[in-house]
Amino acid sequence: MQFIIVTGLSGSGKSSAMNILEDIGFYCIDNLPPQLISKFVDICRGGKPEKIALAVDIRSGDMFSEEILGSLEQMKNEHFDFKLLYLESNNDVIIKRYKETRRKHPLDSEFDGSLEKAVSYEREKLNCLREIADYYIDTSYLKGSQLKESLVSLFLNNTNDSIMIKVMSFGFKYGTSAEADLVFDVRCLPNPYYVPELKHQTGMNTEVRDYVMKFEQSGILMEKLKDLIEFLIPQYIKEGKSQLVICFGCTGGKHRSVTFTELISDFIEEKGYNVHRAHRDILKT
Repeated sequence: MQFIIVTGLSGSGKSSAMNILEDIGFYCIDNLPPQLISKFVDICRGGKPEKIALAVDIRSGDMFSEEILGSLEQMKNEHFDFKLLYLESNNDVIIKRYKETRRKHPLDSEFDGSLEKAVSYEREKLNCLREIADYYIDTSYLKGSQLKESLVSLFLNNTNDSIMIKVMSFGFKYGTSAEADLVFDVRCLPNPYYVPELKHQTGMNTEVRDYVMKFEQSGILMEKLKDLIEFLIPQYIKEGKSQLVICFGCTGGKHRSVTFTELISDFIEEKGYNVHRAHRDILKT
């Protein structure tokens, strides 16, 4: 089981980090009081869920500073395997972020609205955790995609798992897909619909696939699409995208689009990515 405790300065990006961890398969709990960590650990000893991330920070008030080190020490004494991830940014960046979002710092009332004093005090209180952290990320000048890249490299054995790729067929006569990131129109290819013995079959049938792919232009298009998609996927991962939806459309969504959806899905899976294939209009009459 992967068990990560995420902590750090308010405004350093812990919420973003938790969202990213959730995207890559972690069960995430935000703002858990430190004294409940050991109890939650007992619940999780069965090994499910297999990947867990807890966010704990100064929002717990006095409970945080009084309990967190004790909870961590107890987990170590019980030989419970966990990792501590610490996020921080420099004071100027944190202050700027709070002013841009117009949100209050958790310690705002204790320092009569002085953001500078609140940030400095929090940094001092959390320094003990910074010193024992297994992982440390300074988010001062990181983009969201760069933060994701860092977390993926730390907590995923296979970085390809950071993105879920959905490949879907559809029929243009029923409208395009609103969720699509990439849409490819394969109506330029010969249509099996006009072949009597293929008309009532779909691209899930070998006979239809063989017909669609027997034409030279189909093979050329397939190779060009493979080259393009193989190039694009790592770029989307680098930019922090968690889901990519690739759609193939033909007239009715039964023959050519289904054929290309299945073959491209096979190709993407062979490259080691997670693929979900769907055929939106295959059952429509």
